[in-house]
Amino acid sequence: MNRPFGYVGLVALACGIPMGVAAQSGASFFEPFETLSDSRWFVSSGWANGDHQSCLWHRDRVAIEEGILRLSLTADAKEDRDFSCGEIQSEERFGYGTFEARMKVPYARGMNANLFTFIGAPQDRPHNEIDFEFIAPQEPVLQTNFHTARSSENTDLHPVAADGAFRNYAFIWEPDRIRWYIDGTLIRDVQGGDLPDEPQKIYLSLWSTDTLTDWMGVFEASSGAQVLEVDWVAYTAPGEDCTFEQSVLCVEGVESTQ
Repeated sequence: MNRPFGYVGLVALACGIPMGVAAQSGASFFEPFETLSDSRWFVSSGWANGDHQSCLWHRDRVAIEEGILRLSLTADAKEDRDFSCGEIQSEERFGYGTFEARMKVPYARGMNANLFTFIGAPQDRPHNEIDFEFIAPQEPVLQTNFHTARSSENTDLHPVAADGAFRNYAFIWEPDRIRWYIDGTLIRDVQGGDLPDEPQKIYLSLWSTDTLTDWMGVFEASSGAQVLEVDWVAYTAPGEDCTFEQSVLCVEGVESTQ
C-alpha cells in the first residue's frame, strides 16, 4: 500500500519551504549523530500528517544518546492523539547517489519505522520518493518502494528477522536504476522504466496508525514504547567511492553511480 498523499505536507509548511524554488542537490556527508545539527536536520513537532496517523510528531520523541539517534513512539498523549512519535528530515535535498544508514529497527503491529527520501506537491515539485519501510502486520517485513508522479505501484516485500541487531541499509539511486542493500547484500534491483528523477529530502521516522489496518494492522498501547535507533546516516554523491569504511560502496563488486 502506498503512503497516503499528503504524508509530508504539513512538514513542508512547518519548515517554511518556499514554493516554486528549484530543488538543489546537497553534497556528500556522513552524520555520526554526536549532536543533532540544526543546519542539517529539522525535527518534526506539533502536528500529524493526516487522520491515518494515530501519533503526533513531537520533539520529545527525538533524542541523541551516546552517539545514537533515538526516535520513539510512546503512549504519551499529545494534543488530540493518544500517542506521540519522532521524525527528523534533512534541510537539504539530494540527487542521484548512495543513501545509507545503520539502524536497529523495532517491529510492532500498526507501526512503520522508515528511512526514505521524498519531494512532492508541498514543495511545488512532482512526487518522487524512495523507501525502506519496516512494518509487521502479521510478521516483520521490509517494504521497498519508489514513487513518481506517474507511477506509484512499485512495492516489493522482503521477510526480515526481528532480532534487535543493528544493520546497514542502503540504496543506490541512478537515472536508470535503483538498488537496495542490507549489510552489503543486494535485495532488490530495478532497472529502467519510470524512476524518480527529482532531488529529495532524507527522512527518518517512526509512526503508528489505527486506520491503515490492511497494510499495517492496529497499534496498541500494550505494545509499549518503541524506539528506532540510528547509529549514522550518510549520502555519497555520484562519482565518489568508499568515502567511509562502513559504506556499501566499499563492498567488492558494488559500483558507485557515475
